[in-house]
Amino acid sequence: MTNHRTGHRASSAARKRARPSVGCRRVYEDASPSDGVRVLVDRVWPRGMRKEEAHVDEWLRDVAPSTGLRQWYGHEPSRFPEFRRRYLAELGDPGHRGAAEHLRDLAGQGELTLLTATRDIGHSQAAVLAEWLTGNT
Repeated sequence: MTNHRTGHRASSAARKRARPSVGCRRVYEDASPSDGVRVLVDRVWPRGMRKEEAHVDEWLRDVAPSTGLRQWYGHEPSRFPEFRRRYLAELGDPGHRGAAEHLRDLAGQGELTLLTATRDIGHSQAAVLAEWLTGNT
């Protein structure tokens, strides 16, 4: 990776340190100064939440799982491994690719927090996206 300011190549240690910082939170939680850019990654707007209350910088509904995949999953933890596999495959589809690459660009610019209305964040698309963005998939 070349530093565009200096023209020098970064060492492998520097590249490893440059992993994006990506967190996940429920959109219903209060915003924190450490959140950085806050991106809602749900396909539908959270129930009962007004847009001005959400403190969302962007809403990337096109990065969310397809309606069919979301309905099949139904937030059943036993289905999560298969959901994760299918969702990662969807991120390469033309309908998801642009939003996924935009999210990757945001992650490379600094702190990023992925927001979801889902109660079980560990079994959500936000968790899958955070792993994908940080290279932990």
